[in-house]
Amino acid sequence: MASGMIGIIGAMDSEISRFLDEMEQVETQEFFGIVYYRGKLCNVPAVVCKSGVGKVNAAVCTQVLIDRYQAESVIFTGVAGALHPELEIGDLVISTECQQHDIDASPLGFPQGTIPFQEASVFPADACLIERAKKAGGQIEGVKVLLGKVLSGDQFISDVRKVKELREKFNGTCVEMEGAAVAHVCHLIGVPYVVIRSMSDRADHSAQVNFMEFTELAAERSCAMVRNMLLQMAEAE
Repeated sequence: MASGMIGIIGAMDSEISRFLDEMEQVETQEFFGIVYYRGKLCNVPAVVCKSGVGKVNAAVCTQVLIDRYQAESVIFTGVAGALHPELEIGDLVISTECQQHDIDASPLGFPQGTIPFQEASVFPADACLIERAKKAGGQIEGVKVLLGKVLSGDQFISDVRKVKELREKFNGTCVEMEGAAVAHVCHLIGVPYVVIRSMSDRADHSAQVNFMEFTELAAERSCAMVRNMLLQMAEAE
């Protein structure tokens, strides 16, 4: 898989700051209030941006990366709440697919998580990007890496009952607030994507405390995996 232009999105400063520190030949542009940093990371052409929190923000950034920068693949990187019981804070998840958990038209007869009148509601990640991410994760010592479904919703989850529901209803591996929107846009346009998430909390009653304490650690782990992916792409050129 040739690298081409890679779009990299994070929702918060901590999720993209390391990339900006390392980026070379940087040019900046602003679209719709978001600054896009174009340059080279690990000698790979890339555009990095901070979307802000939430699905709409993430969708807008994804569309800009594809329309304005001709991104040939999109990577979303950042932190998430763990749903899988084997995940600990700092562990990593590679998306196999993404789904919105908070869309609910069940009164109309649609299962929760289903987008009414649309062919797809679960969006598979790109197989080649998944393989790169698996290899990249294997280079990070002392960290568990799981593949699984990433769930997204415009909610911060901090309730063990909700964790149980998301596991049982959707078989989610982790939960966050942006990935499925990126996946949805990429699916509609036909651009490969993958979501890389490091666990900042367990989405339980302590989630808000753990999130504040461990976001930097988790963001660094996710960044390290993406960096390793870019190094693979550079070697393949």
